[in-house]
Parts: sequence; structure tokens; C-alpha cells
Amino acid sequence: MTETQLVERARAGDAAAIRDLYDANVERVFRLTHRLSGDEELAREYTQDTFVRAFQRLDQFRGDAALSTWLHSIAVSVTFNGLRKVKRVRSRELGMDDVESAAGAAFHTAPVHTEPDLKDRLHRAIDDLPEIYRAVVVMHDVEGYTHEEIGGALGVAAGTSKARLFRAREMLRDALADFAEEYMA
Repeated sequence: MTETQLVERARAGDAAAIRDLYDANVERVFRLTHRLSGDEELAREYTQDTFVRAFQRLDQFRGDAALSTWLHSIAVSVTFNGLRKVKRVRSRELGMDDVESAAGAAFHTAPVHTEPDLKDRLHRAIDDLPEIYRAVVVMHDVEGYTHEEIGGALGVAAGTSKARLFRAREMLRDALADFAEEYMA
């Protein structure tokens, strides 16, 4: 059965077709939400939210692109909206170090400063990229999407995706320059 036929059956309420569409796309959607969020628990939540939203709005899917492209655009939107909400909540929380400082705790020892390995630095540098750049880096360099797929998912031209990837890589090079200098020394 083709994807178009599955979509039509799912629109008609066929539970088996809905399950088939879910099964065919859930792993890639989860990988995308996990790479964008950096958190397995959040990724599960965002993946679930993506499919809930998609199946609620399946009648809006025009079929101009592959269903996976449409799902990925929803996943990117759900993830970034969710991350903004998490950031707002977390910005109101105090960490243990903040609590200890606020209480004037004398028992707190200075943290040990060790240079993290490149993998950790790269993950942090990617996480620190603005959303429009992070999405393209994760989708292209990590998940292997084409610029056409990225453009379709993000609602931009393939050329815009390429330009954003170029700029994101520049930003990553700048963010990791000090690490490279230390490594080469």
C-alpha cells in the first residue's frame, strides 16, 4: 500500500493505517527531536506531541511533499516551542550551587576545572546555536537530511538551508577555536 493510500485511510479513521504511518516514521522523528532537544525524556514527549498534532491535522496535509517532510516540520516546531517553555521554567529554578551561594555555605569547594573532551564541547556548541542554525546542522550533518528535505521541513528554500548550514559551521568553528588551539599546541 502506498503512503498516499495510507494517508487517505488514516483520514477516514482507519486505526491500522494510522499505526502503519506512525511505525514508518516514529524512529526518524524521535532521532530528530532527541538531537534537537538533547534530552531523551523530552524527545519522547515531543515525538508523541508531534504525532498527536499530525494526526489531528492530517486533513491539512496536502501531499505536495512526502509525509515524512511534513512530520519533520511539525517535529521541529513542537521541539523548539517545547524547549522555549522548558527554558522559561528552568530559568526560574535555582541550582544547588546557587542555593549554596545564597545560603553562604562555607562547605562548598571550588569546582575542578578540567577541559572537557571535544565531543562534549561540540554538543554544547551545537546546543548554543540559534534555533534556525541548530536545526539545519542537526538535520543535515547528524541525521543526513538533504537540503531539499530540510527546506521542506522548515519552510525555506534549499539554498537558504545551505546558507544556514554554512553559517552554522562558521559559528561552530569559532566556538571550538580555543579547543583546537589547545589540542594543536
